[in-house]
Amino acid sequence: MRRICAYIISVALFSGYIPVYGQDTDVPQDSVTIPLKVSFGIEASGPVIYFTDKNVLNTEAYLLYDFDNKKALHAAGGYSNYKYSQYNYSYRNKGIFFKAGVDFNILKPEISGGKYWAGIGLLYGISRFTWQVDSFSYENYWGKHTFSMPEQSDWGHYLEVSPGFRAELLKNLSIGWSVSLRKLLITSASKDLKPAYIPGYGSTGNSISFGMNYFLTFNFSYKKIRVGIKPEPAEEGGSGTGIIRSIR
Repeated sequence: MRRICAYIISVALFSGYIPVYGQDTDVPQDSVTIPLKVSFGIEASGPVIYFTDKNVLNTEAYLLYDFDNKKALHAAGGYSNYKYSQYNYSYRNKGIFFKAGVDFNILKPEISGGKYWAGIGLLYGISRFTWQVDSFSYENYWGKHTFSMPEQSDWGHYLEVSPGFRAELLKNLSIGWSVSLRKLLITSASKDLKPAYIPGYGSTGNSISFGMNYFLTFNFSYKKIRVGIKPEPAEEGGSGTGIIRSIR
């Protein structure tokens, strides 16, 4: 069911306008106007997954502030409530997380136009959480044994690299996705009692935590700037000038 939800959202992301190059005889431009924005967004897949799996709740909201057409401040925070149980094991974890960093747009200004973003985010995250083992049982030569661990409070620090894409769907509304690769730097938990899950980071079972996120973003322009366009090299037998068109 999770894969079906992810597939539906992914298809929706590419149903809008996509910028491409095309040859035209119009007068070439040497600059374009780019709106700088303050944006507020939410991560959409977490609540959707919760409807199919009541054991996992992840919520996240974020704020973006454009420094220029290439860089934006990224600040985010969220809440996580994670439960896991199997025949001999029951585990709970909940807490909050914060992360901040910079998003870099790799699109040329004449392509992005203030409507499209494709690039990478570099973020530093901090998580504060509690976790406990409600029950754990095992059998050996002397019989079956059951024990539990009381609630413990810990924190963790991690780095996140998030390549992704955003596109304007309607005026002031964008949709997008990102792939999150996270590396745990340090945690206050004991090495012998490491939590299985950390809010904002994910599972601690592997050296790198992987996640897929889908976003709804509300944009508000606070300033417009003119950005120069580097001329395309002229091709033999033609002007070599490309301008932007949009195709549906």
